[in-house]
Amino acid sequence: MASRTSVLAGVEPSAFWAHFEKLTTIARPSRHEEPVIDYVRAWGEERGYRVRQDEARNLMFDVPATAGRESAPMVVLQGHLDMVCERQPDSPNDPTEGRIELVVDGDWLTADGTTLGADDGVAIAAMMTLVEDESLPHGPLQLLMTVAEEVGLEGANGLDGSLVDGKILINLDSEEDGRLTVGCAGSTDTWIRVSLPREPVDDAAATLVVTASGGLGGHSGSNIHLGRSNAVKVLGRALREAYAKTPFRLVSLEGGKSRNAIPRDAHAVVSVGPDREADFRSAVEEATATARDAFAKTDEGVNVTVDGADMATDAWTEEGTAKLLDAIALVPTGPLAMSPDFDDLVETSTSLGEAITEGDTLTLHSLSRSSNDSALPETIGALDAAARLAGGELEVKHNYGGWRPNLDSQALAAAERAYEQLFGEPPIVTAVHAGLETAVIGDKVEGLDMLSFGPQIEAPHSPDERVSIPTADRFWRLLVGVLDELSKPEGSA
Repeated sequence: MASRTSVLAGVEPSAFWAHFEKLTTIARPSRHEEPVIDYVRAWGEERGYRVRQDEARNLMFDVPATAGRESAPMVVLQGHLDMVCERQPDSPNDPTEGRIELVVDGDWLTADGTTLGADDGVAIAAMMTLVEDESLPHGPLQLLMTVAEEVGLEGANGLDGSLVDGKILINLDSEEDGRLTVGCAGSTDTWIRVSLPREPVDDAAATLVVTASGGLGGHSGSNIHLGRSNAVKVLGRALREAYAKTPFRLVSLEGGKSRNAIPRDAHAVVSVGPDREADFRSAVEEATATARDAFAKTDEGVNVTVDGADMATDAWTEEGTAKLLDAIALVPTGPLAMSPDFDDLVETSTSLGEAITEGDTLTLHSLSRSSNDSALPETIGALDAAARLAGGELEVKHNYGGWRPNLDSQALAAAERAYEQLFGEPPIVTAVHAGLETAVIGDKVEGLDMLSFGPQIEAPHSPDERVSIPTADRFWRLLVGVLDELSKPEGSA
């Protein structure tokens, strides 16, 4: 293995961070994980593990128990190989090419200008480190490394359930220290597609680009309750308010890069009549001021700017422009209901993740989540109504249902014992408003006892992503402790 860079020298557990750093040098964007698949497969084969792969490209490694723990129940450790590859526009680094520059900032590890990939590189690094250290007791293990988690849990959805022999599954993809996760939200993708006539623009018209930027972004599940701006919605709002005062024609509208990330940037190209440009700029400026004020306490960097652009050749009509901006305004975004079971947990939400212009069609791609499967039809109904009112249509793809808590879980009991022994206090038992692969895997493998935990990871899916170094050590110690608890011979202390 390549030596660690100086920023991680002396950081413990050293073997864990060495594996994590190596992963940051390997390209692993969703649906294009071949480099990291080849890397971990070679690692497993070199160690003599049985390695299997299904048609969806998920990998399973069978690891024998340590001495004296052979009769313990088989445990499946699970995490995903892919990562969200976001970057600042001016960053020389690019996760899609395995260029992540690590930065230690006090107790935090982050990356320079890009996502870090702690989601879910910490899981893969922990699995590899654990089984390499023969002094750590554990029963028979299976290491399940899935792909394409960040794009609708595609890897888990395609999992061949016959790969899974264990009856206990520990997912290592949670992002809050001190919490044991026993449930998650299900999700549904929707696409509103509106196709409207386009006509040539006036030769004397001004072509402008309007850009919404500066928002914090973040994970559309775990950060949805923080009141952050959605760049597509901010842009749509500014344009709609400007249109009410100074009609124009929309040439294109694009925004967002990942379905499960709150959009940080969006831009629209517009065609404005030669006698309307000054009024249009003034109207956008006024609309921007109210938008900035709306997010003054939760996302103070949000901004909308207007600049010149190359001459457009055609655009939607003014009437069509109004319909498209109405559609954006109607798409719900943000928390819609809170959980009745856990304090301060969102039960149902939706997030407009992408806006895409293709020819005469504008597509609005949303991701809706709920831990209450019966609540989602109302949300999907609102999106369907928005599509129909704009003269478009809605495509719906149900991804997976929610993972319902089992508070009598053997794995949960072992984790609670290990946590209290290690840290002298009880953990918080909770659920998350995000997608975990446990929801899908549990449907494929009947009777799985499941649990999820991880270190503190903040701002995942954005260039501000960071992982707490001290909590990564706690995460590591808890994993070791839980496997010890689950594999102790009967009657031992």
